[in-house]
Amino acid sequence: MQHDEFIGQVQARAHLGSRGAAEACTRATLETLAERIPAPLADHLAAQLPTELGEHLRRIEYAPDIPQTGVRMTRQEFFDRVARRAGAQPPKAVHEARTVVELLEEATQGALTERIRQSMDDELASVLFAGSTGSAHAR
Repeated sequence: MQHDEFIGQVQARAHLGSRGAAEACTRATLETLAERIPAPLADHLAAQLPTELGEHLRRIEYAPDIPQTGVRMTRQEFFDRVARRAGAQPPKAVHEARTVVELLEEATQGALTERIRQSMDDELASVLFAGSTGSAHAR
């Protein structure tokens, strides 16, 4: 999946009013995901995505002011970070992040999503992997 297609799908599935909003929620989700998962997993995921998307995962990994990855955070903390970065209200940020993760799974043909899911606590994973409709991929 190419960058433009990915962003267009985020915009459509998350019911966003502009490409800019789709870009913002994608960036916010990927940067927060990069903080949460181990750096090697973030790097592997980045390599599977178009360069423009992968850079959002790598930016956190190599940022000198935020050296940590694999940071434990609650479901609330994760989505609060996404909301703050995207400039969205928390309930909307949850839906947008689920949409981005749903598209990540499609873009990588599910190759890494199970490893990402396993790196998270069940409470966060069950919400984050619920898909854009709130039920796809839920366990």
